[in-house]
Amino acid sequence: MTYKQAGVDIEAGNQFVDKIKPLVEATRRSGMMSGIGGFGGLFHLDPAKYRDPVLVSGTDGVGTKLKLAQILSRHDTIGIDLVGMCVNDVVVQGAEPLFFLDYFATGALQQQTAASVVAGIAEGCKQAGCALIGGETAEMPDMYPDGEYDLAGFCVGVVERDQLLDAANVQAGQVLIGIESSGPHSNGYTLIRRIIERNDADLDAQIGDRSLGDALIEPTRIYVKPMLGLVKQFDVAAMAHITGGGLTENIVRVIPEHLGIDIDLNAWTRPAVFNWLAEKGPVDEDEMLRAFNCGIGMVVVIDQAQANAAIDWLGNTHQLSAHVIGSVTDNTSKRVNYR
Repeated sequence: MTYKQAGVDIEAGNQFVDKIKPLVEATRRSGMMSGIGGFGGLFHLDPAKYRDPVLVSGTDGVGTKLKLAQILSRHDTIGIDLVGMCVNDVVVQGAEPLFFLDYFATGALQQQTAASVVAGIAEGCKQAGCALIGGETAEMPDMYPDGEYDLAGFCVGVVERDQLLDAANVQAGQVLIGIESSGPHSNGYTLIRRIIERNDADLDAQIGDRSLGDALIEPTRIYVKPMLGLVKQFDVAAMAHITGGGLTENIVRVIPEHLGIDIDLNAWTRPAVFNWLAEKGPVDEDEMLRAFNCGIGMVVVIDQAQANAAIDWLGNTHQLSAHVIGSVTDNTSKRVNYR
């Protein structure tokens, strides 16, 4: 009996690696020393470039958004989600993402689907400016139903120690700039799928200016280049990536415990897909703010005097819509207040 007869096709795996090599090569950047195929990915951190470097790492997946990708047979952007969930976590500490590795697991390797996923990962890496230096493709019969797969990713970035962003820089009176998301990103999809099922929703139905399916599969916005530019232009105190836990749980992660935040929910227009979810759930406001980003994917804490200039810079340089959505307060009786 052979491994192939048992359900694992080694030759197909080797062919897949050859197929994705050009995708990986397209992410090459300075410091990248090896392509895929070795036992470990190599990256050289140039000691002449940094004074006191700190490495910042992040790992994540895309949750059950994978189920939606499989329902829609749309596999070309889910890799962007994977990269976005990792690099956006790294950049909020002021770090530049350097390299990325992925883990793709499936029951039986379908090369075209897997190649589409890796193409998305490569595109995400290009958007973030980091190199895809390796990964793992695991074929595991009996672990996954036919046609299904799972994804995980890992990213490493670097920042000078004296340029690290954290809660120590935050003070009362500073304001919160909310930067637009591209949709739900990669959070809340178990709830989203339940709402779809309960309403027997048509994914081709129009929600605002696009179909429901398009609005929900839209990949996570990658904020790396805008955020790295922002910290060079302005005195940014802290940043928060709005992921699981939404606006009410992520911003306070970068706010000192003796301070609180006040959020003005009328400061931005909530995208139509979130209104649809709230209505069709139905989902109350507290749960919406905890489960979803509600149209704000990144929050920047900055002095009020620089806020308008930072918002203009984001719009003019990166075509990102941003708004002052709240402030840091002395009130700690309730860490998060919203109105």
